[in-house]
Amino acid sequence: RVSKNVGKGLAVIQEEKRVDLLEEIPKLPDFLVALRPHTVWEKTPVKLFCTVEGNPRPIVKWYKDGVPVDPLSTPGKYKIENKYGVHSLIVSRCVVSDTAEYSAVATNQHGTATSKAKIIVKSKSPSFLKTFKLDVSLLDRFPVSFGVEGNSIRLVCTMVVVPDLPNIPPIAQWYRDDKLLKPSKLVEMSVGGGAASLTLPHLAKDDEGLYTLRIFTKDGTAEHSAYLFVSDAAPSAPGAPGAPMSVKAYDINSDYVLVAWKPPNTVNEAPITGYFVDRCEAGTDTWVQCNDAPVKICKYPVHGLRVGHSYYFRVRAVNSSGISRPSRKSDKVTALDARFLTDLLSFPATVIKIEGKYDIVIKDDDLEGYVTIPGEPTDVHASEIFKSYVVLSWKPPSPRGRAPLWYVIEKCLAGTGDWQRINTTVKLHSPRYPVFDLQDGQKYQFRVYSVNMYGSSEASAPSEPIQKVDEDGKSVPSAPGHVVATRNTKSSVFVQWEAPKHLKHLMGYYIDGRVVGAKEWFACNHKPFKHTRFVVHGLIPGETYVFRVQAVNLFGLSEESQESSPIAVEPALATPSSPFGITMLSSDGSSITVAWKSPKHCGGSKVNAYYIDKRDADTLVWKEVNLNAVTERMCTVENLKEGTFYEFRVTAGNMAGVGLPSAASVPMKCEAWTMEEPGPAYDLSFSEVRSHSLVILWRAPIYTGASAVTGYFVDMAKKGSSEFVTVNQEAVTGLEEGESYVFRVRAVNAHGVGKPSQLSEPVCAKAIPGTKEIVAGVDEETGDVFLSLEACEICETSKFVWSKNYKLISDCPRVAVTTKGRTSRLTFTNPDKDDLGKYSVIVTDTDGVSASHTLTEDGQSCLQVALYVKSIVPLKHGLNYEVLEKGHVRFWLQAVKLSPSVSYRFIVNDKEVTSGEGQKISHDVATGIIQMTVDHFTRANEGTYTVQIHDGKAKTQSSLVLVGDVFKAALKEAEFQRKEHIRKQGPHFSEYLYFTVTEDCTVMLVCKVANVKKESTLHWYKDDEEIVPDTPPNVMSGSCALPLPLVTSFSRKDHGVYKAVLSDDRGKDTSVFDISGASASELVLQCTPEGIRLQCYMNYYTEEMKTIWKHKENKIASSEKMRIGGTAEMAWMQICDPSDKEKGHYSMEISDGVKTHTRTFDLSGQVKSDFFFFCSDRGRVVGGLPDVVTIMEEKSLSLTCTVWGEPTPEVTWFKNEQEVASTEHTRVMFDGGKFASLVINKVTPEDSGKYSINVRNKYGGEFVEITVSVYRHGEKIPEPKLGQAKAAATTPVLPKSPAPPSKTPTPTPSKTQTPAPSMKSPTPASTPISKSPTPTPKSPTPPRSVKSPTPPRFMKSPTPPRK
Repeated sequence: RVSKNVGKGLAVIQEEKRVDLLEEIPKLPDFLVALRPHTVWEKTPVKLFCTVEGNPRPIVKWYKDGVPVDPLSTPGKYKIENKYGVHSLIVSRCVVSDTAEYSAVATNQHGTATSKAKIIVKSKSPSFLKTFKLDVSLLDRFPVSFGVEGNSIRLVCTMVVVPDLPNIPPIAQWYRDDKLLKPSKLVEMSVGGGAASLTLPHLAKDDEGLYTLRIFTKDGTAEHSAYLFVSDAAPSAPGAPGAPMSVKAYDINSDYVLVAWKPPNTVNEAPITGYFVDRCEAGTDTWVQCNDAPVKICKYPVHGLRVGHSYYFRVRAVNSSGISRPSRKSDKVTALDARFLTDLLSFPATVIKIEGKYDIVIKDDDLEGYVTIPGEPTDVHASEIFKSYVVLSWKPPSPRGRAPLWYVIEKCLAGTGDWQRINTTVKLHSPRYPVFDLQDGQKYQFRVYSVNMYGSSEASAPSEPIQKVDEDGKSVPSAPGHVVATRNTKSSVFVQWEAPKHLKHLMGYYIDGRVVGAKEWFACNHKPFKHTRFVVHGLIPGETYVFRVQAVNLFGLSEESQESSPIAVEPALATPSSPFGITMLSSDGSSITVAWKSPKHCGGSKVNAYYIDKRDADTLVWKEVNLNAVTERMCTVENLKEGTFYEFRVTAGNMAGVGLPSAASVPMKCEAWTMEEPGPAYDLSFSEVRSHSLVILWRAPIYTGASAVTGYFVDMAKKGSSEFVTVNQEAVTGLEEGESYVFRVRAVNAHGVGKPSQLSEPVCAKAIPGTKEIVAGVDEETGDVFLSLEACEICETSKFVWSKNYKLISDCPRVAVTTKGRTSRLTFTNPDKDDLGKYSVIVTDTDGVSASHTLTEDGQSCLQVALYVKSIVPLKHGLNYEVLEKGHVRFWLQAVKLSPSVSYRFIVNDKEVTSGEGQKISHDVATGIIQMTVDHFTRANEGTYTVQIHDGKAKTQSSLVLVGDVFKAALKEAEFQRKEHIRKQGPHFSEYLYFTVTEDCTVMLVCKVANVKKESTLHWYKDDEEIVPDTPPNVMSGSCALPLPLVTSFSRKDHGVYKAVLSDDRGKDTSVFDISGASASELVLQCTPEGIRLQCYMNYYTEEMKTIWKHKENKIASSEKMRIGGTAEMAWMQICDPSDKEKGHYSMEISDGVKTHTRTFDLSGQVKSDFFFFCSDRGRVVGGLPDVVTIMEEKSLSLTCTVWGEPTPEVTWFKNEQEVASTEHTRVMFDGGKFASLVINKVTPEDSGKYSINVRNKYGGEFVEITVSVYRHGEKIPEPKLGQAKAAATTPVLPKSPAPPSKTPTPTPSKTQTPAPSMKSPTPASTPISKSPTPTPKSPTPPRSVKSPTPPRFMKSPTPPRK
């Protein structure tokens, strides 16, 4: 059946002849997997195994210490096996005598290959005998791990121990690169509680390697291995190299050690130019640099140590960018005579044997007697020769005497005999000495004297001529050979290469990788790897890489090898694993419908065939159900006997062949289903798995029961628990990160709840590393809206499956799906409101890569923007203007988005203007702002301003008509700002005159000055007559005051026009204060929440003043329709709900007892009608909101109100004066421009607070507050505390021409009003700070009758309070 239907895979038949030819090529034996050494306890078995290849197939023989292993000589002791090319030797019940070197010798007619390994058998202690009887099975195993220098990491294996004895845990051993680890400060081990762990608290690159956990069991050992990668920490300076590693001390003597290390990998950094070696005496924290200049090789002799003292060493690498972080310090080293660091028997000694049974050892020192002057040293030679230094070595004298010994060294040019002492200041106690100052190209000879307290020996024989090498770099290895990369797993690649032709003391290899198309290389390993094959982990599934290799020795890194061929990260091709989870969906008495779950491993290619077998439950013979492959994971098995129990199994196939069959299903009875409830749902799957949420999908039941399925119940439980909770939501939320859950689904119809589905596989609430979400945007060229997802992993067979509201999107002309590499894009070709909804995408043949995005009518949705934007550059704000300091006028607009290639034109009165003298034109792509600043704004600038924008294929333009009253207002403000700037260049008033009343009832005229100097003067005047105060004004204090002459109270004779003049050689400034009825300003029209208000500003206003309001010459009395009132600075009349009846001429008469002053305002004509229209169309809350809400926690709160405004107002919600953003917990909605809602799901006490809504359009707005109190279940309901609704209105600009308003309305202040919360201004944040909120005057220069527009006043009532 397999050969008939699978076809032997893809094109296997066509390749058979070529394979046969390849198999005929002769090949020497070669071990693919070599033997590994083992250390075991007595009476435990051990297994050695290896894999060998060759043509013809080699014959493998086993040897123990060179003697052939004969299983027949000791029956039951040895067992030799050969299965599927794996050769093994099993030694049962090892004894100590089995300790030996075992070898496997593979031989064919072309040659022989040998692999060797040592077995060490240790005798067991009595305490170990108990642990040896434990049965241990490993469960969750530590994976390939990645760490960073300086961080910590923990490797954990969970296990089941039988019997589980708390006081006798199993014996666990940890290995790094086959070297047994021991507990220390840098390695922490623990075993017990069902887990074995290894903690590395302070990682360094020395810790990188293959870690193996070996646990001893009654059947031998249980093992698990995985690689740990440790990358460089952040460099000390940009571009600095990584730290060296594996620092060790060799050749230890009394005052000398040789320090060696391994060089770091340099991928994108500059080459290493040398190293600094540091030492630290044990017990201190002070590091001392040993070498003044960087040494270029990975070995350095350190001398000058103190005898008997202990030291640590570390190394730092240097390149053109800086110095690396220091390496991990070496083990502690004690400077002692080499004789004291060796075993007793290694001392120079004489051995006397007695009858071959006993040895008598006499040290040479005991035979020397009382030798005083030592003998001369011998064998003077160079043990290390490099360009940087030469190390001299010699043998100590014999006899040496018992007195302390030191050495003197002399050198001369070879052949000259002109000897010169080289260690004049240092006593040498070691037979080693590094020489650094030899000249290039010269040959030297050396000789040594032995010296003690009694004298000096004769000179040693001269050494052979010694010369420094010319260049250390010539000794680096040659580049490795051909690099081949092959598929391994979905996130790793197997890389192998040929060793260099010239090894030269090879330390290992560094492997680098690069994504095809990228420029930067990355390091695959961070510690030299000794073998010529390496598995590169941590790669992006589906991505394509190339690799290169460098060889490493103590001189540095070789040249890079040639790059490998590009390879995509895909699993190696294999047959799929077995399907599982066979479940029964329906039965009619003669057939059964079954379904199953996909294999956990697809084998690197798509599963395209399933084969089903059946059998009676009481037989063992399987029968085929289908000869032709089934592609769906569901099948109806026909021709069954009613009442019989059947078992089923399923086999999956792909392009590599057919895999193994699944386990047999539970017995299923063939009988007709007649229940009224529906059958089970099936094919449960998960998508969008995140740390706290996921989406569960399933297929509807095949058997629906007596009526249609109306819904489903979704039940959830933690893994291992039987307590299910029903969670009926679109997405399952509230999950615990890292916790595993199982799910089941129950269908519901009119007759009840049906059978539950089969339990899902456990799913862990944790996102796949590198998970990205769907991005929504607008194409810059076409203006099309798109949704895009970049998959964090992908394979060759992966596809992007898009759905809308979790229903597959079929061929639709409205959308188009394009895929490039790991990115898929769903494009809306003709966006419409019908396209709103939730879009999701699943990447097949991955570990669940998926995401979703909801397109709503929210203003932030790019779809809504694109409904109007296609081929049009969308604008946040149209062309507008504002007056800046110095009188400059800025014209600006803001686009939603601009590309760097945008082009635009400014056109004024049908003529294009460019940046030059008098105006500056610029744009900012980041903010989308295009602006033109006019330096000198004059009458010639009146007219129409237009900006035309062209960005890709999209275009737009925006115009501003600046003529008539609108232009006059702009020109007036520009001139005022220009004069203000000029005024402030000299001495000026920072706060104009105002009056205040002191505690002793003295009225003071006060002003504040700025930009003054000692020569500046201030003079006081009343009605143009100078007032000379008793105390001259002190302008340097920043404030000046004039007490008014009073008798008992502030009287009419004090009325008048007061003036202060500030001057010096730079100019002068004047401030005028009118204490008379003439100080009243003209009537001003103001829009309020209740209607409109006529108000008159004045320097002061009291109840003593008689105020009469008239409408069409008829006196007005205060009523509900017409309210009359005033404040300390203003008299006003409120017209509630204005209508056409209220149009006409209004006047206000105010009398101070001597004179009567009249102010008028005409509320008739088209402009005033427009104002009535503006006030009625301002944004406001019509109704629906309470003042106070009290709610119990876990309930849902909905604050909904109806709003009004034309145009549609903007709605902003606040909590405790902070803007509320729409989230899953707090949803902000604005439907149809009429209904504003704030919905809080499952409220908590933290949701208590003061909430407010701000409804605003260009004509005004309203601000309403609501107090929310959340109490816990069982608590007493808190007493309500009413909030206060607040409103803020705006005064629109009223143009007399049909031109649109030139500026965004500016809030008008009132001391009786509470200001609205801060709102997002339509002007970008880069604009200057707005002017003071004081009402704008008619003239930029403060007249007598008007308040000054710039500095604010702080005025108290002119009537002194009574004491």
